[in-house]
This record gives sequence, structure tokens and C-alpha cells, in this order.
Amino acid sequence: MAKSHSTVSLRLTRIFEASRERVFRAWTRPEELRHWLAPGALTVELAEVDLRPGGRYRVHMRDPGGIEYRLVGAYEEIQPPRRLVFSWQWASEEMPVETRVTVEFRELGPGRTEVALLHERFPTDAMCAMHVKGWNGCLDKLPALVE
Repeated sequence: MAKSHSTVSLRLTRIFEASRERVFRAWTRPEELRHWLAPGALTVELAEVDLRPGGRYRVHMRDPGGIEYRLVGAYEEIQPPRRLVFSWQWASEEMPVETRVTVEFRELGPGRTEVALLHERFPTDAMCAMHVKGWNGCLDKLPALVE
């Protein structure tokens, strides 16, 4: 039986005043993910990365009230410093669905990079909207690390 995927997806684009290599590194090193891959007041308590096709990653986020959110996935495609594709799944009964994230890093000139993010296969518009808010909250923190 073929696996069907939802067509609900989000697209975000951001420009960073940093080299493509620098921005790519922020997406692929656990010590760097800890600085930005949690929106708003959330913090990253754990980040593990096995950066190879089929390699897994794990991120644990914590809110100020102590609630932990666990994210897991696997890398499908890695083209440094141009492109990353990975699965995305919350380790919770409330959101057991696996989605997919594609991130493209486009050099706009010396020290300037456009990040184009596509997060797809959401089962509902509401889940997609929640991730738009989350991704924007994360990406708001990224300039402090890379610029």
C-alpha cells in the first residue's frame, strides 16, 4: 500500500549577513543548534547530530515552565553548504506524524546568504500554522549566532 502524504506545507525565506558555509554550519552542528533551534523562551537542552544520509538527529526543547518537547528525525540528503533534507517528528502521542524539511542555502554575495525552508507533509492546516510560528521564532534567534 502506497504511503500518502498531505499537501499542507509552509515556505519561509530569510536572509542572513553571513557566509553560506557559516549558516550551513549553524544548521548541522549540535553545539550551534543549541543556540537557536527552539522558538521564543524555549531552550535547547539536548542536541545530537549524526550528519550523514540515514543518520539521525535528536533535539530536546524545554519551556520556562519545565515542559520538554522532543524532536527526532533522519537526514535524507546533505549537500554542504547548499542543501539539507531531513525528516521531522515530534516524539509525542499528540503529534505522531512524520513531516519533511528541505533547507536550501543560496549565496547572495560575499557574506550574505538566503535560507529557503520548505516544511511539508502536515496532516492539518492547524499543525502547519503552529510550525510557521515555531520556525519564525527559531529563525529570529539565528542572526545572533551567525552574523
